[in-house]
Amino acid sequence: MTNKWTQLAVVGLLFFGTQSFAQKKLSFDEAWGRSQTVTQPINGYVGWADNDHYLEYNRQENSTYKVHVKTGHREIYVPAENKSTRVIIKKNDIFLQSADGQERQLTNSPDVEEQNPTLSPDGKYVAFTRKSNLYSVSVDNGSETQYTTDGTDVIYNGWSSWVYYEEILGRRTNYKAFWWSPDSKQIAFMRFDDTKVPMFPIYVSKGQNGYLEETRYPKAGQSNPEVKVGFVKVGDTNVVWGDFNEKDDQYFGEPYWSFDSKSIMVQWMNRDQTNLKFYSVNPLSGTKKEIYNEEQPTWINLDHDERITYLADNKHYILKSDKSGWAHYYLYTLDGKLLNPITAGDWQVSSLQFIDEKSKVIYFTARKENSATVDLYRVDYSGKNLKRLTFGDYTHQVSVSPDGKYFISTYSNVSTPTKVVLADNKGKVIKELADSKSSDFVNYKIGKTSYFTIKSDDGKFDLPVIITYPVDFDENKEYPVIMSIYGGPDAGSVRNTWKNTSNSPYGGLSQHWANEGIIQIECDHRASGHFGKQGVAWMHRNLGNWELVDYITVAKWLKAKPWVKKDKLLITGHSYGGYMTCLALTKGADYFDYGIAGAPVTSWDLYDTHYTERWMDTPQDNAEGYKNGSVLTYVDKYKGGLRILHGDMDDNVHMQNTIQLVDALTDRNVPFELMIYPGSRHGWSRSKVKYDFKERVRFYYQYLLEKPVPAEFN
Repeated sequence: MTNKWTQLAVVGLLFFGTQSFAQKKLSFDEAWGRSQTVTQPINGYVGWADNDHYLEYNRQENSTYKVHVKTGHREIYVPAENKSTRVIIKKNDIFLQSADGQERQLTNSPDVEEQNPTLSPDGKYVAFTRKSNLYSVSVDNGSETQYTTDGTDVIYNGWSSWVYYEEILGRRTNYKAFWWSPDSKQIAFMRFDDTKVPMFPIYVSKGQNGYLEETRYPKAGQSNPEVKVGFVKVGDTNVVWGDFNEKDDQYFGEPYWSFDSKSIMVQWMNRDQTNLKFYSVNPLSGTKKEIYNEEQPTWINLDHDERITYLADNKHYILKSDKSGWAHYYLYTLDGKLLNPITAGDWQVSSLQFIDEKSKVIYFTARKENSATVDLYRVDYSGKNLKRLTFGDYTHQVSVSPDGKYFISTYSNVSTPTKVVLADNKGKVIKELADSKSSDFVNYKIGKTSYFTIKSDDGKFDLPVIITYPVDFDENKEYPVIMSIYGGPDAGSVRNTWKNTSNSPYGGLSQHWANEGIIQIECDHRASGHFGKQGVAWMHRNLGNWELVDYITVAKWLKAKPWVKKDKLLITGHSYGGYMTCLALTKGADYFDYGIAGAPVTSWDLYDTHYTERWMDTPQDNAEGYKNGSVLTYVDKYKGGLRILHGDMDDNVHMQNTIQLVDALTDRNVPFELMIYPGSRHGWSRSKVKYDFKERVRFYYQYLLEKPVPAEFN
């Protein structure tokens, strides 16, 4: 990062020059996005049909075309999945659906639902779970094989325990915890025993008596599920178990089959999450061989995406690790020998885009030029010949062709509306595909958005900031401020991208608030990921501390400006952002005036084991850290105006968090606002979203602007 932007923002706000022609403000509808003026809709560029055809989604027609990269010839695209057989659930049973829409029923158990039906790679079998047991069914004759028989309400085969679904395997799996081998002859799966995991009840208020929804949810320091890794042959009911002791306090990450299906790589981690090992496991015997061992003094992330990428040569894999303090790629042999780092330096890789095994080159995105932007690069396996392929001071979202010869970049920055180009793998732009900047752009006044950095109080970090200033900004006037944050470890939100005129992290309608005279700011702290793992590690055993220290630095920077109202700084966020908002209005109440906190964690002993202990260790080992990180510790310092929001059926951050904070605040007889959204989870149900938006608007007008809500919002 560079300090020139800080200087530019501080010294005179030079970017607010006068125009030589009259400009007009956006109307309410234009600021809302109902009428396009500043920008115009562009088609979506959603991937590749093949090596020579990219995909273009026409929004007006609601149609997708495949377009030839050289000739530009366009024709309607029919997705491959629409040409092939797929499996669906219908009336609790599995059906095979052919390309012509014909359906054939494979199972017949209408009273019991099958889950996650998954075709084998050769299309001959469908694996699924039913009542916590693992099955497969033959596509040819519908014969079923039941591999496990011990499934109960606390023992699940091929179906995730909640903490694995939420934190380790990921919500994208929909609780699926089984994996076909490439040769379609075997299935790997996990078996979970939740017997010792505490039950957390969620009260559902529907009906006359309501009912309890019960989930085995391990809170920090409590018992985790016991886990086994098993393997079955398709035609055999004999389960082979991996050579691990399920009684150990441990975690298993997503396993990776080898290309030849002869072995499977299993990720293992200790409960403290400081030691990651890869084991090559023989699925026929269950025997294991350690092939990788990593230890870190703080924690290691057990990623379910891109930790390991096997190469088709069946001899190597690429590892993504932040063991150096920054996320980088490393080349390993299958037996765990490090050949060399592929990337290195004080910057972060993001994701692999393409691997050219013939030329021994990888294409990847990274935050190298600036931590708030993303670019595409290529580099040899050896780590030599690193080259940036994208251009300018932009954030690029890229899609590389299947053969790696071309890529499409959708790019922008805070002052440049979104554009799209087609380029070759040397970085040469072949064709400009789209530009969302309208011809009327220069005719309108919009709130200027600027990206810059602010030095942390200890001088160690340049904290990234994006500000949208009011229309007709005048340094001699005072304006209220909305600060939008998230705040979680390695989860920064500041990106140097175009901020759509109608949508923003400040509750939508960013240009409406600019018209109304509100300053809008996004900011990230030292542990948000902009400064690598070595920055994130500042949070170890200390959640809530450095995040707030850095947010207070930004708050002090703001309130030192003559153009900021000294009693009108509002901070807002959801989930971890809700936690930080509550901390800001208690521990940091001398610097923040108002807050809107959605679904906040209020004390870390109320959240789950895997997420919380990664940063904090257990409450038993780090009692002081848990006390210092709890909002409840600082309720005596509360002042200002806090609005708390929570869904009563939140199965992630339980409403228990909000109830305990409300209990503490009411005991102290202090004013605050509370809104419970019935039937809502961690996000609000669709029927509540509109109401929530109107209430946020009301809050801004009542406390920041001190005037009635305009009729347009009714």
